[in-house]
Amino acid sequence: MSPSRRDDGIVWSTQHGAMCPSCERPKAGCICQRLADATPSGDGIVRVARESKGRKGAGVTLVSGVPLGASDLAAFAKRLKKRCGTGGTVKAGVIEIQGDHRDTIVGELEQRGWTVKRVGG
Repeated sequence: MSPSRRDDGIVWSTQHGAMCPSCERPKAGCICQRLADATPSGDGIVRVARESKGRKGAGVTLVSGVPLGASDLAAFAKRLKKRCGTGGTVKAGVIEIQGDHRDTIVGELEQRGWTVKRVGG
């Protein structure tokens, strides 16, 4: 019996059972979560910037280059949001904090021992 197929890959196999749609491996051997939690490579500098472009004038503080995996990055973003007393999110590995909180965030990042650069004005 051949495996069931969709347009984008194997869904179920008689040999392995349920298959991961992303890496097309059996669910037991799926590597997607490990890849998502892998620490991103970069130059080791955490950059803090303020941006209001495309946000109808509302400024946000952007934190990029944080050397953490996806789940740790979300937890760290939550800590920063609580410290600043505002909302925010994580999009594509970049933490967005509502408002201009560059001074607070730079202090928090330096306290953790990371090299920090203020980007922009």
